[in-house]
Amino acid sequence: MRLYVARHGQTQYNLEKRICGRADVALTNRGVLQAEELAQKLIGYSIDLIISSPLQRAKKTAEIVGEKTGAPIIYEDRLAERDYGKTDGTYEGTPGFTHTFQQFGYQYPDGETLLQVVQRVYNLIDEIKYKYENKNILLISHGGVCRVINSYFNSLSNDEFFDFFLENCKVLEYEL
Repeated sequence: MRLYVARHGQTQYNLEKRICGRADVALTNRGVLQAEELAQKLIGYSIDLIISSPLQRAKKTAEIVGEKTGAPIIYEDRLAERDYGKTDGTYEGTPGFTHTFQQFGYQYPDGETLLQVVQRVYNLIDEIKYKYENKNILLISHGGVCRVINSYFNSLSNDEFFDFFLENCKVLEYEL
């Protein structure tokens, strides 16, 4: 069983270096092109199912890939990006953000902790292993969630965890 993991296409928030958690922002024109390029690349893969975050930037990416590959899509809330609460939409240079971002137990006002994200994503991967045994699954999600998924498969120091970055519409492959 193979698990493919891709990040959604570019958004305006990505361009503006805004914190983008649950803000439901759309893909830019470039983001749509990136999704089309990802779809073209994935045609040769044997994907049985796409599981996507329901946020529109991931959802649109999944729709483009699904249309090209013929793989059915289901939407899964546990693949949504971390909820940054009141910090969502502010700029990455917001005072104190980098420090709080790297605190596993810090809960943003009206948001969630990184540990909560890890729990929901790890639980989802464990469920996928048993529910879709012998299937090849593509997950389409967000930068922070892709970082957590990578940590599921790799032993990482804290620095390695936070240094991991998956570019828009890049795909990684893991063996389950």
